[in-house]
Amino acid sequence: MRCDLLVLKVLLSVLSTEMMTMMMMVQAVCPRMCSCKGAVINCSKRGLTSATLPSSFPPHTSELYLNDNHLTSLPNDLLESLPSLRLAHLHGNPWSCDCSVLYLRGWLLKQRNDALIRNVTCSSPAHLRGRLVVYLVEEEVLETCRYWMCNLALASQISLFIFIVVQALLLASVILFLRRFERLTREARRTAAETFTAEDDARSNEYVMLKDRSM
Repeated sequence: MRCDLLVLKVLLSVLSTEMMTMMMMVQAVCPRMCSCKGAVINCSKRGLTSATLPSSFPPHTSELYLNDNHLTSLPNDLLESLPSLRLAHLHGNPWSCDCSVLYLRGWLLKQRNDALIRNVTCSSPAHLRGRLVVYLVEEEVLETCRYWMCNLALASQISLFIFIVVQALLLASVILFLRRFERLTREARRTAAETFTAEDDARSNEYVMLKDRSM
């Protein structure tokens, strides 16, 4: 019995080790649409958008090329999840300088590479086009956020109005159905009462006729 338990423990240990190795291998896999050479990950000029950008990169990445794509924003914590990252090439992308740029701006503020900072510029909105992302004033970015929030609030109000209209139509349908059901019920009761009355009159007539005959 003890021998069996020992064998089982050894097997579990081997399986857990293999699973850890497989997980590390998966994490170290070069992202699709990118080329990798050691710790250098090259995803430049791949036509990547913010939607098609890989969600993660190997944790040992020391240099990341994302330049000359169609990126408008980066997912939060994407670059902080790479503890060995020393340099990220982000130029040549149409960065959208609205609420979504706050993460990129915050990351750039922590960098000491002047060449990197100078090459990351806004593409939209129009009044910020050509501005360096790192030098954006926070109030300017928050102003675009307010516009976005206003649009969201407007969309929410429209959705709420549509929801109220639909609810009102459903309520009106229920009321009409109940009224119709009540009317049909009254008509059914009246018909039943008339039927019973007719039957009672017929019985009364039969009784009178029988009584007359007996007299």
